Amino acid sequence: MTENQSKYQKRRASFRDEMKKRELNGFILPRTDEFQGEFLAEYAERLQWLSGFTGSAGSAIILEDKAVVMSDGRYTIQLKQQVDSELYGTEDSTKTTIGVWLAEHACKGMRIGYDVWLHTPKQIEKIIECIDGLGITLVPVEENIVDAVWNDQPPKPMAQVSIFPDEIAGRSSKQKRGDIADVINGQGAQSCLITAGDSICWLLNIRGGDIEFSPLVLSYVILYVDGTVDWFVDADKVSKDICAALGRGIRILPFADMEDRIAKMVGSVLFDQLSAPIWFEQTFTRNDIDMVAQKDPCTLLKARKSKTEQEAIKRAHIHDGVAVVKFLKWLDEAVGTEKLTELSVEAKLEDFRKEHPDYLYPSFSTIAGFAGNGAVIHYRATQETSKEITGDGLLLVDSGGQYRWGTTDITRTICIGTPTQEMKENYTRVLKGHIAVANARFEKGVTGKEIDALARKPLQDVGLDYAHGTGHGVGCFLCVHEAAANISMREEKVIEAGMLLSNEPGYYKENEYGIRIETLILAQECTDDAGYLYFETVTLSPYDTRLIDVSLLDERECIWLGYYAQSVELGLSPYLSDSEKAWLRNAMS
Repeated sequence: MTENQSKYQKRRASFRDEMKKRELNGFILPRTDEFQGEFLAEYAERLQWLSGFTGSAGSAIILEDKAVVMSDGRYTIQLKQQVDSELYGTEDSTKTTIGVWLAEHACKGMRIGYDVWLHTPKQIEKIIECIDGLGITLVPVEENIVDAVWNDQPPKPMAQVSIFPDEIAGRSSKQKRGDIADVINGQGAQSCLITAGDSICWLLNIRGGDIEFSPLVLSYVILYVDGTVDWFVDADKVSKDICAALGRGIRILPFADMEDRIAKMVGSVLFDQLSAPIWFEQTFTRNDIDMVAQKDPCTLLKARKSKTEQEAIKRAHIHDGVAVVKFLKWLDEAVGTEKLTELSVEAKLEDFRKEHPDYLYPSFSTIAGFAGNGAVIHYRATQETSKEITGDGLLLVDSGGQYRWGTTDITRTICIGTPTQEMKENYTRVLKGHIAVANARFEKGVTGKEIDALARKPLQDVGLDYAHGTGHGVGCFLCVHEAAANISMREEKVIEAGMLLSNEPGYYKENEYGIRIETLILAQECTDDAGYLYFETVTLSPYDTRLIDVSLLDERECIWLGYYAQSVELGLSPYLSDSEKAWLRNAMS
């Protein structure tokens, strides 16, 4: 038994001992925190601590005699690599849900615990639907079992809050609170619960540092119909200057006061069953507070970027493009002349981004995967897995930055050595799908599902596909993955003007190579017809022309590539040296 195997075996044993003390026969452990976040502070990485799985989405179910870790199609390979098969089974959560697995493996009379802070009402509802009539009981738990057995669990973060300028946000917090108050009033309610960190930051025009990669403040908000706010947050994070800037309409209260404040609420409350922890629903119910089902009203307003936000986003992408071009030039010249690894190229890209004074930190953990590692969709290089970049193959680099006024996310697949014809053909098919999205002109009311089909068609025409969405929303110096509308096969939400989305089709051949091409796009109204939208590509960086099989492109695609190359050169040249401009011009020819 390896040291790692022994470590996770002991942790699982301690977990089961604690489970038994609480008279539970099982426990559900999702990878999230009490704010339903994607990127977590270290204290909340409970699933990783228990199982070793580091993916951004997943769950474990631990019973007395069996256990499983499950995640979606992005992590199929990663699950096999990171989770000890002697301790845990693995499942694709898109095929086997938590409820389905419990129905198949739990027995009548079992009591299955769940953390009331880590599940939403809708999530628990779906599990209950699957186990209804089987004699299996779900038991709410307020203290997570992992927290009871994780002896050296890191402390909760206490980063300071800062103000996000109104001149970039486009509207003051008072104006935004007024907009949400109008929604509350329109629903005949008296208040609205807001639990999503990026919604709170957007609403109050603040930013924080509690979470790696995302400038969030871990907190909760109850917004009242008069536009005032109860903000439940650690007071030590909010300086006197910030309090003064926020104004009198925002009351700063400790988390411990939440149930007392809820008990004093009058009228009904707007409540998002998809994003709020079930603790709130249970607490509203205990205190006879009527709930009105309503999606977080900040989500859509936040996704429609203001004109000032759009300008800030474009500025961030210019400077990010400069860093990426410098990196690509350096890499091109370093291949074959110095030792390169996945970790060393990741560090070098970060160095180039740090050259700009308004760059703060990555918007997510950089993915630098060479050869077979590039086929792991959300790969993260470690000292143990980092490949040397040598010989012939493809290097997939997916990275992004948080600037003081914008969030970036870009993927480029780079030719190392000589590509095979298969690589070139599949890269070109991915590029064709990428261009189809970038070049789309569509009626208002079109959903992400309809746009997604454009990206997949060139691959599906030859029997290929990819196991992730084509695009996700992106914030303005907020979360790199933002809710509202996405581009995916199942996305029913409408794409609206002002939304910032990614455009990232791909193809992955297990153990051989991965291809993904990603830029960010802004949905804009067509100037000649207000009933239609188009996408403005804001990411500026060259594609690797060595991987393009021009014979597979039609005239319209070639014209778009030429136009994009001109945009990259015009946008970035003022910030590049003569040698960098020459390299860029050559790379795009």
